[in-house]
Amino acid sequence: MIASDKRLFCFGLGSSALALSALLKAEGWRIAGTCRSAEKAAALAARGIDSYRFDGEAPMPDVAAALTGTTHLLISAPPGAYGDPVLRHHAADIASLSSLQWLGYLSTTGVYGDRQGAWVDESAPLEPSGERGQRRVAAEAGWLELWRRHGLAVHLFRLAGIYGPDSNALATVRAGKAQRVDKPGQVFSRIHVADIAQVLRASMAKPNPGAAYNVCDDNPAAPEEVIRYACELLGVTPPPLVPFEAAQLSPMARSFYDDNKRVSNDRIKTELGVVLTYPDYKAGLQAILKAEG
Repeated sequence: MIASDKRLFCFGLGSSALALSALLKAEGWRIAGTCRSAEKAAALAARGIDSYRFDGEAPMPDVAAALTGTTHLLISAPPGAYGDPVLRHHAADIASLSSLQWLGYLSTTGVYGDRQGAWVDESAPLEPSGERGQRRVAAEAGWLELWRRHGLAVHLFRLAGIYGPDSNALATVRAGKAQRVDKPGQVFSRIHVADIAQVLRASMAKPNPGAAYNVCDDNPAAPEEVIRYACELLGVTPPPLVPFEAAQLSPMARSFYDDNKRVSNDRIKTELGVVLTYPDYKAGLQAILKAEG
């Protein structure tokens, strides 16, 4: 199959999907996906991406036309109170796609819950701490059921904290919103959006239906350490350490501290042959700053 015969459709064109889209478009793929607003649709059109309106509340009215010819399908829309919106409205439409060769579902490492700083890999039991993680576990199960019942080439990608040119610690420091939260022993895993794209591309080249992959870099690190390094790169004084109990965090931000684990990325390396462009947050932030000129 020549590249121009390949078509990626993304339910949700966020940063990860757009990074993959840019990679594939350079290879001659056709790209389409969903968005929620006319403004986003116009921005996508400027990139040569066909878009369809889908807010997750109701079925996409033109779904047959939207999915026609799709060879690869990426699901990045998050589950809500009523479950995965794509499964809820369009599971049958996707199951009937005869052209489909690969399906990727973007999940989260939150499905593992809290491990008190211990390492986890893809064989670890799924024990999410909060409601968001529980919704992700349910969504993963739903997509795997499509694989079992219909033979769809479903793959799960459990993403760590995403950063990239549009969202990163440098921008947080510049905006005056950086805090160095002190919670001894706390670490998070991260992944640069460009490395997410290359992991997905590697999976497309080597499908393994039913597989799950942790997508993270090599260096789980304390959040205050990342802010301190961003300040060092920018030549500014880092904010003082603030005890976790006293930190001004939104309820959602505070909930992330409920989980403390180190996530192993061995499988993307050994099975997919991925060599991370940004193996730790230092390499990623250096590259973002250099690209800014």
